[in-house]
Amino acid sequence: MAQQRRTGDGPPPGEDPTFDLAVPLPADLLYRRCDPDHLPFDLCTELVDAPGLIGQERATEAVRFAVRMRRKGYNIYALGDRGAGRQQLIEDLLRHQAETEPIPPDWCYVNNFVDPQQPRCLSLPAGRGAAFDAAMKRLVEELRATLPAAFERDDYRARQQVIEQQFKERSEQAFGALQQHAEGRGIALLRTPMGLALAPKRDGRVVSPEDFEALPADQRERTQREIEGIQGELEAMMRQVPLWEREHRGALRALNRDTAAFAIGHLLEDVRNGYRELPAVIDYLEAVERDIKENIDDFLAPPAAPPGAEGPGPAAPPGDDARFRRYRVNLIVDNGAQKGAPVIYEDNPTHQTLAGRIDNLARFGALVTDFNLIAPGALHRANGGYLLLDAQKLLAGNFGWASLKRALSAGEIRTESLEQLLSMPSTVTLKPEPIRLDLKVVLLGPASLYYLLSGSDDEFPELFKIAADFEDRVARTPEMTLLYARLVAAIVRRQQLRCFDRAAVARVIEQAARLAGDQQRLSTSLRAITDLLQEADQLAADAGKEEVGAAEVEAAIAAQFRRGDRLYRRLQEEIGRKTIRLETRGERVGQVNGLSVISLGTLSFGNPARITAQIRLGRGEVVDIEREVALGGPLHSKGVLILAGFLGGRFGDTRPLSLNASLVFEQSYGGIDGDSASAAELFALLSALADAPIKQSFAVTGSVDQHGQIQAIGGVNEKIEGFFDACRLSGLADGQGVIIPASNVKHLMLRRDVVAAAAEGRFAIRPIDTVDQGMELLTGIPAGAAGAGGAYPVGSLNFRIAARLDAFAARTAELWRGAAPGGSLR
Repeated sequence: MAQQRRTGDGPPPGEDPTFDLAVPLPADLLYRRCDPDHLPFDLCTELVDAPGLIGQERATEAVRFAVRMRRKGYNIYALGDRGAGRQQLIEDLLRHQAETEPIPPDWCYVNNFVDPQQPRCLSLPAGRGAAFDAAMKRLVEELRATLPAAFERDDYRARQQVIEQQFKERSEQAFGALQQHAEGRGIALLRTPMGLALAPKRDGRVVSPEDFEALPADQRERTQREIEGIQGELEAMMRQVPLWEREHRGALRALNRDTAAFAIGHLLEDVRNGYRELPAVIDYLEAVERDIKENIDDFLAPPAAPPGAEGPGPAAPPGDDARFRRYRVNLIVDNGAQKGAPVIYEDNPTHQTLAGRIDNLARFGALVTDFNLIAPGALHRANGGYLLLDAQKLLAGNFGWASLKRALSAGEIRTESLEQLLSMPSTVTLKPEPIRLDLKVVLLGPASLYYLLSGSDDEFPELFKIAADFEDRVARTPEMTLLYARLVAAIVRRQQLRCFDRAAVARVIEQAARLAGDQQRLSTSLRAITDLLQEADQLAADAGKEEVGAAEVEAAIAAQFRRGDRLYRRLQEEIGRKTIRLETRGERVGQVNGLSVISLGTLSFGNPARITAQIRLGRGEVVDIEREVALGGPLHSKGVLILAGFLGGRFGDTRPLSLNASLVFEQSYGGIDGDSASAAELFALLSALADAPIKQSFAVTGSVDQHGQIQAIGGVNEKIEGFFDACRLSGLADGQGVIIPASNVKHLMLRRDVVAAAAEGRFAIRPIDTVDQGMELLTGIPAGAAGAGGAYPVGSLNFRIAARLDAFAARTAELWRGAAPGGSLR
């Protein structure tokens, strides 16, 4: 009995209906319309925007729960198709939550005056990092003006002169005393270009070497002993000179420190007063003060020329003088303008874009670095908030996945080079102090990648405990239809498109069902719907229309297919030219038209093909030629084995299956997979066994189980349309159509021309539940049910098949009996 006619967009039936094989499916079951009259608006602008994505309650609940869980490891993996609008929905949820959360602190790196290779990190309240950076710049500028002035003051010069005079007097007194002592012993202390020298002295003058040699021996010896004694005293005094000079330099340094302390004390105190509640900042300022006092000469020397500068010129700005880079503040995170917690999406998640990097400067032919060249990553910018990443890009990025896991596990951000990360030898570089990490990470990726990571990466389940699973389709109810219309209205407003009338919205909803491949479902692919709306808007603009109607939507759908259908049209052209042999009229034994789907990018289309079967004596084997030549995938091979199981179950209980059969897709030159052709292959095999011709006006799709039940397959709309186009090449004829599983009727959303041909009786869609129903349609011969003794009615298909198998078994037994003893029958 045919199904009751359904119109409009009412609720779908609860159960699949039964069908009368004598009656093709009515046209209204081939395409479920969305009646514009059932939509309560004239223009979509009358509707209120949909609240986010529709039908994603489960995913939304998971995200909100993860946001509330502040414990370690409760990060999110959002499962779903790329075009489902996951990122937009999650960003909206996170931004709404982030607005209520406190603004995270600013982060900066400063010099470590004890070990410059290990810069220190400082955390300051939001907005105060920039002020601290500016305060340190002003401090250096003021010090460069204040310190030279302090060392030019008269009181400093006077104290310096006193220290110089004290050192000079001490030296002169020591040398004077030694000289008087030497002269008292008749020894002269002489200053020569080579230093101090001792010589004998007589009558107020120095004795020449010749006169000294003329003296008596005892006098010369006595004088020599005096000189040696004075020489010892002179050497002892000379050993004291470095100590006096050290004391002199110490006194000068103490004077410089006192002078600098007096000059910079009030300047540093002004800076300290703004950060008294931040002990780390105060400690850093104390280190700055100590370093300034120890390096006063840097502020007193003339400005250094920038690298590469030649000749005289204006003084470099304070920020460009390399001597003062150590007093800078490298503000890597400035949350001064942030409203609530940050929500960051990183489009290129690699090690450096996540954990930051350390840059270098070229100076005098060498690469140098310091803490000012530490650049932040996405983890720094999102710290205290939320970070969204594309999972596939993350895994394909340069060690991004390893860096992210390390940061989340340790709860801190370590900025280091790839060589450091991999423990490889590298040049000397910085090792910045780690920054503590507190954020939620959301990975956006397909479900297959989620399950792969869950099974192969032990750290993944510990770090991403929340799975937000996004629906790729929703139930098509009247309530959901209206909500979908509101979603269309929201996209129109967001993309600033022309207004869509209700007929156009109804056509978009119908296309959403087509994308879902189900009359009772609507696709949630936001990207596909957005693209359709934008293209329809452009077509309306080209036509000079102020509103978008159903005609523009229909034209946009056709244009999308046309842009990518070159190969499909080429295949159809070759079918029309008989290059690819496909028979749509007449009858053939062991031959049936099967249907497959070819997917190229976002486009899928049906590809009809001849499936043939040959049988002969053998040992009950069904040979899948596609598998034998490695063109058949595992699912296709499984389907062939299932139909072999069906033959054995139905006909092998009372007789041996003494046959070999071969099955093949004719003119197939590529790989084949899936079991949707298993029913067609079984029909071809049964036709060959029964010697019953199959009507070539039909094409068949569907899988089969071992009990002969026909099961649902995918791509039913594309398969039907592919055979329809092939039939239309030579003109549609009576009796042409497609046989589909009855369980696929609810998936029919066929093209308008196919529906129109069916309504006019020029093309038929016939549903079946069993193999027997299909064989009856294809051959016009009753299948025949087994009687009490297992016998089939005479003349039925099953009777003819059983008789053929009996004949094979008898012939095989006859051959065995005639074989020589010990021989074999092959």
